Amino acid sequence: MEPVPVADLCAYLAGSWRVERTLVDRSSGSRGRFDGTVLFVPGDFEPDGGGLRQREHGTISWPTYTGKATREYLLQATTEPAALDIYFPAGRFFHTLNLSAGTWTTVHGCAPDTYTVTYHVVSARRLDYEWDVSGPDKNLLLTTSLFRPVG
Repeated sequence: MEPVPVADLCAYLAGSWRVERTLVDRSSGSRGRFDGTVLFVPGDFEPDGGGLRQREHGTISWPTYTGKATREYLLQATTEPAALDIYFPAGRFFHTLNLSAGTWTTVHGCAPDTYTVTYHVVSARRLDYEWDVSGPDKNLLLTTSLFRPVG
């Protein structure tokens, strides 16, 4: 399926999405899921302001744990409307996301692990992304689909 270009990433992401994620530990063969909601709400980040705060909450089912799970990122506006810089809540840079072509792949080194993250805009109501995590103690594949509720 051809990716759908995004002209304004903040406008595209803003609001509520349903999230479905599969988790695979390729070392052990363990499989799990995460189902929940992700909210992209306005953020006002220094020094330039703008951007979004990403808040994800739901239920994770893993062989050793089932329960509530949350995650948060800060998405800071850049000079290009189709791009955002993504930060961890404590302010450490994660990666840039630019969906002007509707697809984006980036690599984040977190020694000794490497995160290869690929995004694909399926439609105005669906965004897919995949984290391929490798390192001496990690061999994970996390595949996520965000769905914009109808109505």
